[in-house]
Amino acid sequence: MPSPNWLSNLKWRVRVSKNIREIDSRNVAPKKHPLDAPLAISLTSFPARFDTLALTLRCLLAQTIRPDAVILWVAESDFPELPQDVLDLQLSGLDIQTCEDIKSYKKLIPCLLENPDRYIVTADDDVHYEADWLEKLVSSSMRNTGKIISCRSHRIEYDTDGKLLPYAQWKKNIGVATASGEIFATGVCGVLYPPHCLDPRVTDIETFMRLCPSTDDVWLYWMARLAGTEVHHLGPKRRIVEWPSSQTVSLRQKNYGSDPDNGNDRAIAAMIEHFGQPGQQK
Repeated sequence: MPSPNWLSNLKWRVRVSKNIREIDSRNVAPKKHPLDAPLAISLTSFPARFDTLALTLRCLLAQTIRPDAVILWVAESDFPELPQDVLDLQLSGLDIQTCEDIKSYKKLIPCLLENPDRYIVTADDDVHYEADWLEKLVSSSMRNTGKIISCRSHRIEYDTDGKLLPYAQWKKNIGVATASGEIFATGVCGVLYPPHCLDPRVTDIETFMRLCPSTDDVWLYWMARLAGTEVHHLGPKRRIVEWPSSQTVSLRQKNYGSDPDNGNDRAIAAMIEHFGQPGQQK
């Protein structure tokens, strides 16, 4: 009898093949977005994911709503390794820019520094995005003015003394659409940031690279709370379909685990020490 892991792997491969066929056959007539400021999709990547990067970029360049820009940020040292299938997408509207290597923060911070007055939707580089992904985010933003819109979210949980429980005890991948200060956006399925929704300290590279160098979701959550901005979870639950990758250990694997000293908990402890509890900042 096949093992559960074998069956799970087979199901994943079937989903991947189905999504690649969907991209190949996707035919959209994008509409103009209704937002009151420019709209940019922003993401980053690195060489271990370059082989499948074009698949995600093709998803983002063929949306039912047309963004004003789709920007790929790569470290200057990584630019020469970009494959031709990614470079060719510049003819389809992709904007490739180089920046300082600030790890996963490259998908948002350089875009904020370049133009803080636009809506920015972040995406991951190894995930399939449906054709109406951007339209759903924008539509939700129109109904929830000023809020951050998250496709995949967790709910922060507290103990009886009002202190944050460890990350492993939060309610993961919530389903029902809701907004509150306890909604924690996870970047993997996409997040929409309206202009000026984050504390101005969000671009303080020295501080975030010291406190949480590989946990940008934690940093951005605190920056939203400091600015008084709520996260609206779009709903429903999201299934992550990742492309095959040569990356052995992803940030998601590195930051989350049963060990209480995983990357997320270390970052959360550092943020509490520096800024205070969420909603009770120093």
